[in-house]
Order: sequence, then C-alpha cells, then structure tokens
Amino acid sequence: MNWEMIFGVANACALLAWVVLALSPKRERVVPYVFFAGTVLLACLYAGLIIPLMAGLISDGGPAGRPSADFTTLAGVMALFDSPGGATIGWIHYLAFDLFVGIWIARNADQHQIARWLQVPILFFTLMAGPIGLLLYLLLRLITGKKQDDALLPS
Repeated sequence: MNWEMIFGVANACALLAWVVLALSPKRERVVPYVFFAGTVLLACLYAGLIIPLMAGLISDGGPAGRPSADFTTLAGVMALFDSPGGATIGWIHYLAFDLFVGIWIARNADQHQIARWLQVPILFFTLMAGPIGLLLYLLLRLITGKKQDDALLPS
C-alpha cells in the first residue's frame, strides 16, 4: 500500500476544502460541497483504511516485532502510530474531524454575523490545532455578547 500517496491525497483534499471554506464569498452555497467533498470523503477514506487494517487484511508498513496495535493501552496506540499506515490513518482522522468543526464554526459565525476577517484566523487555528481553534471561537462568541447559551452549545 502506498501510504505516502494516500497521505498526500488526503492532505490536498483537506487543504482545498479549507481554502474554499475560508474564502468563499457566498458560503451557504458551497458548504454542502465542502462537507461532502471534504469531510465525508475523508471519513470514507478513513473507514476504508482503518477497518481492513484492524482486521489484519492490509499491512500498516510498520516494523515487525512491535507491540500489537490496539486502542485500549498507551503502548497499543503508540504501536498503531509507529507505522506509515497508522500515522496516515490517524492523520486522516484529524483532518476529517477538524474540517467538520471548521464547517460548524464557519456556519455558526455566519449565522451570528461575525465578520469573515475574524473567522479566518480562527479557521486557521482549527486547521492547525483543532481544539485551540474551537476554543478561540467559543471565546469570541462569549466576548461578542451573543447569547451565552448559544455560544456554548452548537447550533
């Protein structure tokens, strides 16, 4: 399996989706496309790789003799990421979820008339360090005086 190629394609897909999300002038028209061509495609790629990997049907390309990969122990998770396949699949997981959160932030910010120039840096932080971008957006919602319960709950 060419893990480097899969990694590159996933990155390119996600980056294109982020650029469109951040820069599109009429966002409500493009968000469904970003969602399906970005998040859903990445989620399908993730599922199409993690399921056969965990079932032992494909190789992760990692070194022999390491602990078996599993999600129940730190050593198991480290073993999963200690291979080209595991790292690629883990990265696709991040890409899909961060893009999903970015779409939510962009749509919610548009609904609450938060200027695009404030959204773009938050979307950048969401792309680069997902939870920090989300936290910045929630803080912005609190600071801008929007309804507090709206700022804390996804809507």
